[in-house]
Amino acid sequence: MAPGRPLALALLLALTTAAATAVTAPGASWSAVPRRTVLYAELRDAAKRFSHGGVSHYLTLMLDEAEGLLYVGAREALFALATGTVELKAVISWEAPVEKKAECVQKGKNNQTDCFNYVRFLQSYNSSHLYACGTYAFQPKCTYIELSGFTLDQVAFEDGKGKCPYDPTKGHTGLIVDGELYSATFNNFLGTEPVILRNLGPHYSMKTEYLTSWLNEPHFVASAFVQESSGSSTGDDDKVYFFFSERAVEYDCYAEQVVARVARVCKGDVGGARTLQKKWTTFLKARLVCSAPEQQLHFNRLQAVFTLPGAEWQETTFFGVFQAHWGDVDVSAICRYHILEVKKAFEGPYKEYREQAQRWGRYSDEVPSPRPGACITDWHRQNGFASSLELPDNTLNFAKKHPLMDEPVPPQRGRPLLLKKDSNFTQLVVDRVAGLDGTIYEVLFIGTGDGWVHKALDLGTSIHLVEELQVFEPAQPVESLVLARRKKLLFAGSRFQVAQLPLADCGRYQSCTDCVLARDPYCAWSRNGSTCVRIDGQNGSHLVQDVLSSDTGACSVPQAAKQGPLTPKNVTVVAGTDLVLTCRLGSNLARAQWTFEGRALPAEQALVLSDARLRALVVPGAGAQHSGTYRCLAEEQGAPLGTQEYQVTVLAGPGAPLEARAPLESLGVVWVLAVCLGALCLVLLLAVLSLWRRLREELGKGTKAIESTLVYPIELPKEPPSPRFVSSAASDSDEKLWDPSSYYYSDGSLKIVPGHATCRNGGPGTAASPPAAIPGQPLHSPTRIHLGPLRGSSSNGYIRLALGAEERPPCADLAEELRRKLQQRQPLPDSNPEESSV
Repeated sequence: MAPGRPLALALLLALTTAAATAVTAPGASWSAVPRRTVLYAELRDAAKRFSHGGVSHYLTLMLDEAEGLLYVGAREALFALATGTVELKAVISWEAPVEKKAECVQKGKNNQTDCFNYVRFLQSYNSSHLYACGTYAFQPKCTYIELSGFTLDQVAFEDGKGKCPYDPTKGHTGLIVDGELYSATFNNFLGTEPVILRNLGPHYSMKTEYLTSWLNEPHFVASAFVQESSGSSTGDDDKVYFFFSERAVEYDCYAEQVVARVARVCKGDVGGARTLQKKWTTFLKARLVCSAPEQQLHFNRLQAVFTLPGAEWQETTFFGVFQAHWGDVDVSAICRYHILEVKKAFEGPYKEYREQAQRWGRYSDEVPSPRPGACITDWHRQNGFASSLELPDNTLNFAKKHPLMDEPVPPQRGRPLLLKKDSNFTQLVVDRVAGLDGTIYEVLFIGTGDGWVHKALDLGTSIHLVEELQVFEPAQPVESLVLARRKKLLFAGSRFQVAQLPLADCGRYQSCTDCVLARDPYCAWSRNGSTCVRIDGQNGSHLVQDVLSSDTGACSVPQAAKQGPLTPKNVTVVAGTDLVLTCRLGSNLARAQWTFEGRALPAEQALVLSDARLRALVVPGAGAQHSGTYRCLAEEQGAPLGTQEYQVTVLAGPGAPLEARAPLESLGVVWVLAVCLGALCLVLLLAVLSLWRRLREELGKGTKAIESTLVYPIELPKEPPSPRFVSSAASDSDEKLWDPSSYYYSDGSLKIVPGHATCRNGGPGTAASPPAAIPGQPLHSPTRIHLGPLRGSSSNGYIRLALGAEERPPCADLAEELRRKLQQRQPLPDSNPEESSV
C-alpha cells in the first residue's frame, strides 16, 4: 500500500469487549462468555441419543453404575438403557387405564396433557427392586419393578398420595433412605395441601402440619440425605434436607414475595405423644440467600439443587440454580452453600409472629428446654428423652409455632459463583476432578431452558466457562441431568429424547495452545502423541496442562511453526465490489489480528458475524490499491491459535471475469438482498404516490358522488309509497301506512325527515327521538332507486337512496333539494352507518 494512502475499511459492527475477556473475575462474571461454542451438528459424533416411538417426557433418570444401566421414567413407559451406547435393554409400558383417564377428563383436566401416567419418581428400593411412582391420570400410584426381568408388579399397586404429585407440572422431590420414602409434594387433587411425608418404613408415617407457617404454596425442587451421625461426638442424628421456593409469610401482606428455602427433619423423628402426633417435631426451615450486591439483584426462584458430598459429611456442599427477572432480561445464577452454614442457621434464633404488631420478628424470649426442633442426641438421652415421643408439650408447642429460623443461609464467598444474562438455567450436576497439579477442581454442568449445557470450572476466585454445547434441537428445556463419574458420561433428559455426552471431548482441541487455553481439567496435551488427550490414569511427565493460569509457555513448538508454510487462498474480485475476507478463530475469547502486505490493520475494523467465532474483514468498493496479501492471526491471551492468508487480486473494469469469490459468499447474497429490498421499497413508494394522486382527483368529484349516492335516516310511511319509488321492502308490507303528505312537498319532492327507521315487526313506539344532526355519510352505490331492506331492530335504521339519470324525470328536483339540505347540515364526525342496515 502506498504511504499516506490508508486502506478503506468499514467498521460495520464493533467487537465486544466481553468476548475478549478470557477469565471472568468475581464482579465481572456478569458477562461470562463460554470459550467455545459447539453446535448441534458438531455434536453428532460425540453425542448418543435415545427416543422410543411416540413416547415423550423423558424426565426421570436413575443411574446404576454398578450394572451399567440408566433407568428412564417417561410418559406411560419406563426404559432400561445401557450406559455408553444408550442401547435399549428393556421397556415397560405403564399406561393409566381408560376408565382412569375418563375420570380425569370428567374432573376438568386436559386429556391431551394431564390425563396420562407420568413417571415422576424412580429410585432403588433394594438390590432386587426399584420403586416407581406415577401421576396415573391425576390418581397417583406407586409400585415395585423387579430388576432381573425388568417387570412391573401389577398386583402390588399402592396409593401414591403424598408420594407423587397429582399434577405432572407440580414440583416434587423424594428419596429412599434405609427402606423409608421421604417425599415432598401436594397431598390432594386440587394441589392445595403441601406435605413433607415419610412412609414405607418400620416407623410411623410422618408428615408436616397443614399450616402456612410450615409450608405456603411451595415449589419443591430437591432433597438430600446427610449422615451427620457419622463420627459425631454428640450422638447426633442423620438428617434429610428439602429445598423449595415458597411464598414468604414473614413479610407484610403488601409485599408478597417468593423466597428460597431449605428445610430439614431428623431421621429418628417419630412425632410427639400428645402434641404433634405423627407430625414432625424436628421440622425447621431457613431462607437461602443468593444475591449480587453490585447489580442489586436478589434471586428467590429456586429451580434446582445438586448435593455434592465430601469425604466427611462436614464437606458437603449444595449448589443452587436460581432465576430472576431484571427488567425485561432473564438472569440466572448459581450459588454454593456449605453444610456448616446451614447447620448454623438451624441452631440460631427463631422467628415468631407477634400478634400485637401483626408481623414477624426475631424471638427474643427464653427458649424452652429441650431445644425445640433439635434432633435427639446424647444430651437428650442422658436427661430422659430417648425419643421425640418423650419430649414435653411446651417444647412441642413451641416447635409447632416457630418452624422458621431468623438467620438466613448465606452463599459461599457472599455472592453467586456464576451470573448469566439472557439465559434460563434449569438443572445442574457437579463433578470433582484432579488436575495434573494435584488440585481438585469442581466442574459444573448446567442445563438451560433452550437445550444447551454449559460446562463451567470453579477456579476458587472466579468461574471459567469452558464451553457451551447445543444438546437438543429444536430448542427444549433440559429437564434432568445425571452424572456417571466412572465412565465420565453425562446424561440429559428432555421432553423428546435422552442424550449421552462425554464429560470432555479433548480431541476437539487441535493444538497444544488450544488445549492449554481451554483450561479443561479433564484434558492435557500429549507431547508424545501431539494430541489433546484425557488424563485418566496417564503418566503426567509427557502431558501439558495449566488450569489455573493457562500458561502456554510449556508448549515448546509454537503453533505457527507447526503449521508449516501457509498456502494462501487466491481471491479475485472486480473493482468497485466489496471484498470480504473471513477469519475463523476457534474460540469465543480469541481476537483477530489482520495484516496487509505485512502492515498491521486495526483489529476493531473487523466485522463480527452471527457466529462469535468468525471475524470478517470488509473492504467496500475495492480498488487496484487493495490488491495484495492479507493475513489473519487468531490470538488468545497473546498466544497464536491459527493463521489464514489470502492473495487478493482486484481486476480493473466492470466487465472483467470473476475467477474466484471471496469466502463467505453468503455476505454477498446479503448485499444483493439489500439492493433488491431497496428497489422494492422505491417501487412501493411510487405506487403509493400514484394512488394518492388518483385519490385527490376522485375527491374533486365529491359533488357528483353526492348526487349518485346519499344515505340518510328516514322514517317510512305507513301506506304504500308513491309509484315513483320501487321498493321490495315496502311492497311486501300489508300494514296500514301513514299520510304521504307528511313525507312529500307539494311539488312532489321528498322531504328529509331525521329520525329512526321503524322496525317491520315493531309498533309506533319503537321509533326514537330524532337526532340532532344527520349521522349518515355518502356511500357509493349503483345508479338506481332502492329502498331497504331495513334491519328489524329499534336502533337507527338507514336506507340507500340512489339517484340516476334514468329516474330524473319523476324526481327532477330531488337531487338539488338533497344538495341544499346537505349544505345546511354538518354531519357528525364520528358517525358511521352500519353496513348491515344499509
